[in-house]
Amino acid sequence: MAALSLRERRGLVDALRVTRWKRYGHDRLYASLPDGTAVGWADCKTGEIKVLNAEYRDAVIAALTEHLPRVAVVATSPGAPAPDRLPSLPPLGPGDDLALNSPGAALRDLLDNSGPGPLARVVAWVLRRPTEWDPWRQGLAGERRVGAELNRLKRQGWYVLHSIPLPREVDIDHLLIGPGGVFSINTKHHHKKSVWVGDDAVKVNHGKPQPYARKSRSEAQRVERVLERYCGFPVSVEPVLVFVGVTDLRVVTTQLKVRVYQEREVSALGPLSGVLTTEQVERIYSVARHRQAWRGA
Repeated sequence: MAALSLRERRGLVDALRVTRWKRYGHDRLYASLPDGTAVGWADCKTGEIKVLNAEYRDAVIAALTEHLPRVAVVATSPGAPAPDRLPSLPPLGPGDDLALNSPGAALRDLLDNSGPGPLARVVAWVLRRPTEWDPWRQGLAGERRVGAELNRLKRQGWYVLHSIPLPREVDIDHLLIGPGGVFSINTKHHHKKSVWVGDDAVKVNHGKPQPYARKSRSEAQRVERVLERYCGFPVSVEPVLVFVGVTDLRVVTTQLKVRVYQEREVSALGPLSGVLTTEQVERIYSVARHRQAWRGA
């Protein structure tokens, strides 16, 4: 990089965005370009600065120094490994590749392995007799419908994962990763029913409050912990609730922490951009698709 004037150097420093990141005992300040690319970080405990892109060395040091009272600078070449090595994942094989999962795969397996046999299903259908497995079948239908809508976003540069298994026999219905960020999507199928969504609870046909919104936020935080552990940079995950087959969907005006859609409305996520760089998207997807990453979630 050619020598910059004082005014040009000041302009570059001002263009860098400095954000704080605290996870797993780390307390850091990250310096990022306007497009979100991290070019350096500082350890708030030790004052050490790590330069990730030598081209912006002086600007990174200047920007981070303004936020730190005492500084020890360590300049590194781009691509140098961080001093605290990230945990690694084994090579990705077909058995661990969650990109191969179809929408509702976990529910499909549950019904196949534990649900009623063909004869019992036929008898229940002929007699129009409800069974304990009806909610599971309805949930499967809902995940498939939402999954089909999300898969349409692939042509807009998004990655989609379905039925991500977590410990204790639970799963994430869908995970959307792309230039507009990361979204943890929970599908709820309430055929021909009205739904009201509040800050922490959901009511179906004015019934008993259900903790859908609170659980969606908790799930998104769980996803964040996994992705940040293996990616090594801050990853913000937004919770999303998608309702299938409802006749009416009402959301209180104060509900701003969870995105709420009907299944056809998830296309609104497609045009979102400017949150993640191409490199960040690829890194997050490579971690998220690996079954082993979620074993300790």
